[in-house]
Amino acid sequence: MPVVRDLRVLLRLRNFRKLLAVRLLSQAADGVYQVALATYVVFSPEKQTSPTAIASAMAVLLLPYSAIGPFAGVLLDRWRRRQVFLYGNLLRAVLACGTGVLIVAQVPDWLFYASALSVTAVNRFVLAGLSASLPRVVGRHQLVTANALSPTAGTLAAAAGGGLAVLVRLLAADSNAVVVLLGAVLYLCAALASLRLAVSLLGPDRDPEPRYPSVAEGVALTLRGMGAGLRHLGERREAAQALVAMALMRFCYGALTVMLLMLCRYAWSERESDGLALLGLAVGVSAAGFFAAAAVTPWMVGRLGTRGWITACAGCSAVLVPALGLFFAPGPMLAAAFVLGLATQGAKIATDTEVQSRIDDGFRGRVFSVYDVLFNVAFVSAAAAAALILPADGKSGTLIVCVAVVYASIAVGLARHGRRFT
Repeated sequence: MPVVRDLRVLLRLRNFRKLLAVRLLSQAADGVYQVALATYVVFSPEKQTSPTAIASAMAVLLLPYSAIGPFAGVLLDRWRRRQVFLYGNLLRAVLACGTGVLIVAQVPDWLFYASALSVTAVNRFVLAGLSASLPRVVGRHQLVTANALSPTAGTLAAAAGGGLAVLVRLLAADSNAVVVLLGAVLYLCAALASLRLAVSLLGPDRDPEPRYPSVAEGVALTLRGMGAGLRHLGERREAAQALVAMALMRFCYGALTVMLLMLCRYAWSERESDGLALLGLAVGVSAAGFFAAAAVTPWMVGRLGTRGWITACAGCSAVLVPALGLFFAPGPMLAAAFVLGLATQGAKIATDTEVQSRIDDGFRGRVFSVYDVLFNVAFVSAAAAAALILPADGKSGTLIVCVAVVYASIAVGLARHGRRFT
């Protein structure tokens, strides 16, 4: 198969394998840490979870550090990206240990969220840096396949980490702190793996500043740098359209995620452990969809182009989400999770490739940081919208229909405007 052959070619590239190892360990740690937070907020017996509570938690964790995204982009285009991976993962290991201590101490929620925010804030630098570094270790003609393998493998690693966290949580009651410490160990492993990469390998091209900027200098750099980055993105219409489409698909995914959490917590189970097991199964099925996307996306992009493949992903979701989701039963909803995993990850691979191939290296950090901010704002906005619509048990035909309309609008908009992406 061409896909298998291309993957073998990529895996022969030593520096690609090293960067992939950093991604896998880092995102596995993310999966462990995120599931620990989710189980603490949603599935703790002492907490009465509602859609509004989930939306509030997402807003606390995602919106504040979305403001860090532009700073991350400017600094990623000035700092050595390999050093970002090293020190960023070391810092997250220390901060995650702090979160574990706070869970054991049963501190007020605001202090717990502040600790979680400190870990996820550093995540912006690491994830944006991983995407911006990929063109430095593969050739331009290999980017589609590299984007099919690398981010998808990272997502699968996050899902595997999440599954491990669920298993630990099920086997040991009140083990949220242990799960968080497991994430800290994986962050430490990711930092050690980054030492295998040469300091100058991942760029950026221009020499870094001899010292870190002050806070005032950082604000000024952000304003000037983001202005230049947005102008650069505005001149690449195809990349900008792909980013907008992906943000809207992320909105749909976020709304359905809140629905799934409520269904697992209240509609499909009477005990927290049963709901958590169902959630773990849904994560695994969605991960299978990510894997399928990695296998078929290079082939589909080669025939449809990136725009055509994103259009197809959105169109299929518009049809299959209501067809499967309106049953509000575990079986059809798990099938929908697979479809959404495939469609969302397939569209993301195409979008990553479009941005990487059209954005100059000196601007990639800033543009991928904008990408991250759009992702987070879309997800939190979706959670807020879901909180307004969802009943306590999570069953809402209105939400599913609205999500299907958004998917259909994405497909129609991409099909009617612009030329085929390459």
